[in-house]
Amino acid sequence: MNQLPLGKDEEQRLAVLAEYGINEAINEIGFSRLIHLTANIFRVPIVLISLIEAERQLFAASMGIATCETPRDVSFCAYAIRGNGIMVIPDTHKDPLFRDNPLVIGEPFIRFYAGIPLRNQEGIALGTLCIIDRIPRQGLSNADRQNMQDLAVLVMDRLEMRRLELARSASQFRFENIAHTSPDAIICADDDGIITFWNQAAGKLFGYQSVDIVGRNIDLLVPDGLMLRLRRLLSEKGALQKSMLEIKVRAADGMWIPVELSASMWFEHDHPSFGAILRDITERRRNEERLFQLAQMDHLTDLANRTLLSSSLEQTLRDENAAIVMLVDLDGFKDVNDNLGHAGGDAVLVDVGFKLQNCVRSGDVVARMGGDEFALLLPGLSDAQRASEIADHIIDEISKIVTIDGQPVNIGASIGIVIYPIHGLTNQELLTNADLALYQAKAEGRHCRRFFTRELREVSLAKRSYQGELGRAYAQGEFEVFYQPQVRLSDNAIVGAEALLRWRHPVKGLLGPAAFLPALESGPWAELVGEWVILTACSQAAAWRAQGIKEFRVGVNLFSAQFRTGALSQQVRAILAQTGLSPEALELEITENIILRQDENMLRPLRELRADGVGIAFDDYGTGYASLSMLKHYPVTRLKVDQTFVRAMVDSPPDAAIVRAILYLGSSFKLEVIAEGVETVEQCERLKKKGCLEAQGFLFGKPMPAKDFAERLGLTG
Repeated sequence: MNQLPLGKDEEQRLAVLAEYGINEAINEIGFSRLIHLTANIFRVPIVLISLIEAERQLFAASMGIATCETPRDVSFCAYAIRGNGIMVIPDTHKDPLFRDNPLVIGEPFIRFYAGIPLRNQEGIALGTLCIIDRIPRQGLSNADRQNMQDLAVLVMDRLEMRRLELARSASQFRFENIAHTSPDAIICADDDGIITFWNQAAGKLFGYQSVDIVGRNIDLLVPDGLMLRLRRLLSEKGALQKSMLEIKVRAADGMWIPVELSASMWFEHDHPSFGAILRDITERRRNEERLFQLAQMDHLTDLANRTLLSSSLEQTLRDENAAIVMLVDLDGFKDVNDNLGHAGGDAVLVDVGFKLQNCVRSGDVVARMGGDEFALLLPGLSDAQRASEIADHIIDEISKIVTIDGQPVNIGASIGIVIYPIHGLTNQELLTNADLALYQAKAEGRHCRRFFTRELREVSLAKRSYQGELGRAYAQGEFEVFYQPQVRLSDNAIVGAEALLRWRHPVKGLLGPAAFLPALESGPWAELVGEWVILTACSQAAAWRAQGIKEFRVGVNLFSAQFRTGALSQQVRAILAQTGLSPEALELEITENIILRQDENMLRPLRELRADGVGIAFDDYGTGYASLSMLKHYPVTRLKVDQTFVRAMVDSPPDAAIVRAILYLGSSFKLEVIAEGVETVEQCERLKKKGCLEAQGFLFGKPMPAKDFAERLGLTG
């Protein structure tokens, strides 16, 4: 990058910077608080208070970065201090001045930068307050710019107080010399409380001129007993020490003004003297309150954000004996964004926030955690039944159709619930367990609520354990494909098989999919394993067809991960060509978790494969939240009636009605239907009477290795 020329006032600027005496990172809570406040307001991972020295930029305070300094010649802030306003770089990769910068191509991989100069009373820039992101951004709005300006003022307040304290610790002479130009009110008094020094800023704050106030007692300005209190505090700390107070002082017109008072004491000729810096905090408090509220509120919905929820939960755990936390995730929200755009999606989120507030008590906390996920904190509540009622009410309210821009919108909600202290004792534990319960609710069909259970924790731990072994299992061939017969009910002839994945674990033995699929589907191996299953199943089906089973088909379940790259149709075509299997002999099964996403990455490859002749089956139909209209968007050729309805249909009229409705639906849509989970002859006879033509289940055979299945077909292998 280009060498940055130095300004004409560089020597003066460095001299002024030296007055602040900052040679290393400042370990003070006030600066840390401002850094985290800035990060929360702008949602950035990196915030710096950067001071530009002759050879380096020093991070006086920072978060999100490991180092405390960099060379000046690679510093973004060295450029920012030369401007009058905020320097914004939306995307460093597109900026010719910075795209080759070491801080862009290496740690911390800066993509977005915004820095505002930190200027003293005379307008001299010491450094910047800057925000950094590792992804590009659009820029800063006018509100963002105002917030940065207000934050920079708060940072300079802290820095200026530090400069005065440094001077005060040196001597009264230096303190008074700097005080003449300070924007803060500076007062010195002797041991009797008689004012000996009064700067111009003090005159502006109090309304007294120096000639009218020097020589008078400080009790005229401050509450009685302040000098005694300061003398006691400062004497305990020792000479040259300081004490910070927030008090109210009385101006010449009788008004009381809130100030932050920083006082110190030193001895000259064995006589104590006192110095005080007073800063009117009226405007600062107003700005701080506004900025802290902004940092803790969601900009779109005006609900609490994740930060405020976390602090509220911590406070609740300290103050209450019980509490309930709910995580709420919207079902079908992606469709809203796809159909109505982000403006329509935002309107739905605002509506949901309003509904959630109306479902809870006035003292409860409703927060938007980000995206379409919300959280509720109900302090003092421990009744699981009451929590269930509230959750059910929320689900009912959110599922009500709303109209956005003249378009009806229908969404749902899934809810995970935890109870303190039963389900966790810490902030993190409760939120993690609520998330596990939410995941379970979504996995069980969505549009429902689930409480956390210890079994969910065990499943989560097992999932993490298995994720570390999947790479080895794939590389060493530990996965196997089993086959479950699919029969024609009219004569019980085998017409196909569903290919089912198994894992022959070297320690735990043969594992069914329930044990490891959650780990596989959420990790990096799902696409490779899924492709391997298709290849293995197609090779086996081709071999059986070559031995005379001409009409045989094989069904293979797809993972969502197989749609990520957009190469599914090419992969399947290549496998069919490699194995010589006819496209009509392959049926790919999709679940509701896939169909609910309904985006082009899903639809395009399925449509292409259906055009080739490959069958598309909708697995576990009827168990979840998928609407009938979704069948119009997908090239589905078969519905698979879920086993829960089949097993209950004999004794449950509602389940029997569902089976009958799915069969009617298949006939209406000209889709084939197969029933899963058939275990008894009575179930089989009921299905035949209702018009079901095909079935699978233990009545006809459990999933089995290819060798055993071949024997069922009357083949040798």
